[in-house]
Amino acid sequence: MTHARQPVRILLADDHEVVRRGLKLVLESEPDLRVTSEAADGPSAVRQAVREEVDVAVLDLSMPGMSGLQATREITRLRPSVRVIILSMHSNESYLREAMRAGASGYVLKSDGGHSLVAACRAAARGQSVGAPFHRARTAASAMEREAQASADGLTARETQILSLIADGHTTREIADLLVISPRTVDRHREKLARKLNLRNRVELTRFALRQNLVEP
Repeated sequence: MTHARQPVRILLADDHEVVRRGLKLVLESEPDLRVTSEAADGPSAVRQAVREEVDVAVLDLSMPGMSGLQATREITRLRPSVRVIILSMHSNESYLREAMRAGASGYVLKSDGGHSLVAACRAAARGQSVGAPFHRARTAASAMEREAQASADGLTARETQILSLIADGHTTREIADLLVISPRTVDRHREKLARKLNLRNRVELTRFALRQNLVEP
């Protein structure tokens, strides 16, 4: 008799709730990943990593109370079995080196829009390191940003507004009430967005919005 493998248990730490919500949606769209803990600052991330059953801790580089690097050092010292991934806006090789020195298993750029984080969580859970060679990751991220920007240029102001609200986790009814339009109109805008951007569902729209920085902290 075979037993289904348990999902990778993830601690997600970022001081912006909207960003956490978007990343959680992306991660939990994968059947083998589950966000079991969330934190809004460094000290809380360390406490939860130590006290709770966590396989991978995803830490924002810049957090109040304790930076992602400081939290990484504490987590790897107090709970060595937890693998840490640093999530950063900075495509700077010095940050990568500091993260690895602190004990992180991975360094992922926020501009990747979520798909690299999914791969990094899986790799970290297997005991593999993610982030080197760094110049290749940086080049890939820059290419993705250019491609995404070109796609976003064709959106109207209303489409951009609705895309931002979708990524913020609002339902069709909530968006309709906020913009004083009908739910049917919201649905039409969402369908048009999906066609314009060649995206299939809410998860992919959220990834795109995160990559474009359309979600305000």
